[in-house]
Amino acid sequence: MSAVREGLPEGRYGRSADERADRKLKIIGSVLGAALLGTVGWIGWDYVAGQSVSAEVIKFQVMSDTEVKVHLEVRKESSVTGVCSLSSQDKEHAEVGRADFTFAQGRSRVDELVTLKTTSRAAMIELVGCRPAPSAR
Repeated sequence: MSAVREGLPEGRYGRSADERADRKLKIIGSVLGAALLGTVGWIGWDYVAGQSVSAEVIKFQVMSDTEVKVHLEVRKESSVTGVCSLSSQDKEHAEVGRADFTFAQGRSRVDELVTLKTTSRAAMIELVGCRPAPSAR
């Protein structure tokens, strides 16, 4: 009785074309995955490290048709002067006030109550953004 072989002897004829293709795909996938991970990490680090001044609106109170008091918490490096922009909108979402506020205190966390002047009654306050103040040269 003769034995029936089910395949080629292991290791006798080298790798098959499918095995070589699989290996190349694995290498290409690993390189692309590492590049994507590095790019996402770099963008995240740049975003976090680039924010030297940030703030949060704690609360606001509409005092009249022309004035809103806003409680801001500003976080910055103690040596940096920060500028934060606020915008106010009415019930129809039209802008009724906008102003920049400067924070030059030598502390890294500043709680400040600021007054935003408006052209009509405000319904909402938006913190547009914060940035370091341009240095005087």
